[in-house]
Amino acid sequence: MTARLIWKPTRIVLAIIVTLIMFFPLYWLLITSVKSPSELSLAVPTFWPKKFAWNNYQDIFYTAPFARYALNTLIQTVGLVMLQLNLGLFAAYAFAKGQFWGRDKWFILVLAALMVPEQVTFVPVYVMMSNLGWLNTFLALIVPHGVSAYSIFLMRQAFKSINNDVLEAAKVDGAGRFRIIYRILVPMALPTVITIIILKVIGSWNSYFWPLIMTNSDNMRVLTVGIAMLKDSFPGQEMLSLHLVMAASVVAITPIVLLFIFAQKHIVSAMANSTFK
Repeated sequence: MTARLIWKPTRIVLAIIVTLIMFFPLYWLLITSVKSPSELSLAVPTFWPKKFAWNNYQDIFYTAPFARYALNTLIQTVGLVMLQLNLGLFAAYAFAKGQFWGRDKWFILVLAALMVPEQVTFVPVYVMMSNLGWLNTFLALIVPHGVSAYSIFLMRQAFKSINNDVLEAAKVDGAGRFRIIYRILVPMALPTVITIIILKVIGSWNSYFWPLIMTNSDNMRVLTVGIAMLKDSFPGQEMLSLHLVMAASVVAITPIVLLFIFAQKHIVSAMANSTFK
C-alpha cells in the first residue's frame, strides 16, 4: 500500500516533467516570435518577452513573398492528398477484394517500397522530371509522390475487415466498382481514410527535401523552403532574422496544429479499430 501511494504522485510528477520537456521547444518558438531583435541579441536569453513585438507577424509578409509560399504549399498539399487518396483507394480495393494472379506477392513489393528512402530514388526521378520539363512546376511537386505504399497498406487492412457479403449485395443491386469504393467501402472505413488524409496533409505541408530540389524560384517555393531561405537572408548575422523566422514558423504550423486538434478523435478511432489486424 505504501509503495502504491508513493508511486502514484511519482508518476504524476514524471508525466509533468516529460510534458514540459516536450512542449518547451514550442513555447520557445512562440515567445521568440514576439521578441524584438535587440532582445534576441542579449547575452542572457529571457524566458518572457520584455515587450511583445506583434509586428513581427506583419513584417514577414514584407520581407518575403510569404503569401505566395503559403498558396504554393496549399496547392501542393491538396493535389498530393487527392492523388494519393484516390490511387490508394483503387490499389487497396484491388489488393483487399480483387482476385488476380500473384496478388499477395505484388502487395509484398508494395510494402518493400516502404523501406526505400526518398533520397535513394530522387536522382533518377529528378532526371525524369527534367527530361519532361516539369522542374519548377506543381507537377514535379505532386506527381512523383502520387502513390503512397503506407496509404495502400492502411486502406487494404481496413477494406479486408469489411465483409464480402456487403459488396456482393451491392453488386446484385447493380453497383459498379467506383460506387462500391466511394459509396460503401470509404464510409465503412472512414476513420482510416480520415487518418490517412491527416497524415498526408501533415507530411506534405511539412515537406522540405523534395520541394527544395524541384523548385528554384520564389514563385514556386513552399513554406518550409521559404522559411529556410529567410533564415539565410542575412549571412553571418542570422540573429537579425531569427524573430521573423520564428514568426513565419508559427504561422506555418498553425493550420497543422488546428487540424490535428479537431481531427485527433478520428486517428484514435482508426488505431482502435482492426486496421492493423
